[in-house]
Amino acid sequence: MQFRTTGLLLLGAMALPASGTAQITPAPPAITRTVIAATKLPTVTDVPLHFKAVSVTLQPDEKSGVLGANGILYQMSGSTEVALDGEAKMVNAGEGLFIAGGKTAALTAGSGGPSTFLHFFLAPAVDLGRPAETAPAAVRELYRTANPIPDLKPGGYDLNLTRVTFPARMPSNPPHHRSGAALYFIISGTGANTVDGKTEARGPGSLIYEPYGLVHQWGNPGDEPLIFLAF
Repeated sequence: MQFRTTGLLLLGAMALPASGTAQITPAPPAITRTVIAATKLPTVTDVPLHFKAVSVTLQPDEKSGVLGANGILYQMSGSTEVALDGEAKMVNAGEGLFIAGGKTAALTAGSGGPSTFLHFFLAPAVDLGRPAETAPAAVRELYRTANPIPDLKPGGYDLNLTRVTFPARMPSNPPHHRSGAALYFIISGTGANTVDGKTEARGPGSLIYEPYGLVHQWGNPGDEPLIFLAF
């Protein structure tokens, strides 16, 4: 739950006198954020809530279903048709979809190859042990919070899944904390995650939980982009 050039250099050089030494310094690469799916929740304090994340694989043309808590599906590879409320949507790699709690969705893998996706849930304790997707889906639980998400305040919240890209050699951002909470999943690259002055490397497949008030920083010391999901 996340509460969210070369051409110029050449022209500048051409405009300067031959003896000039001034240069235009290009702006550092920017962090990019793409909202994959989002919704608004009127309250998150009726019952204690947990984060849960699973990885799901369906073989070509296999069918499954899901009935659970509020969650967002993110397609890693292949494609999945999601039928919900009388409408069907094909979700391709890099896309996602919000599925509201209490809604029954029918899932059908595309015919071009296996469908693999992540499903992030914001779930009450009673739903934590409930199967996420029905057979024959192969479901692997990746993470669940041991305790309810603390310090959530009354009022509405944004529930979203955002894909974030840190360019290579990006210094750590300033210390900050969430107004709600966040669960991160590293897709590619290796990030530097700093908490309480201690920095740890976080590589692909890592899941990092940030409750309210946790002061932290993210950076990318590597030579390739760092790409992660923030739920």
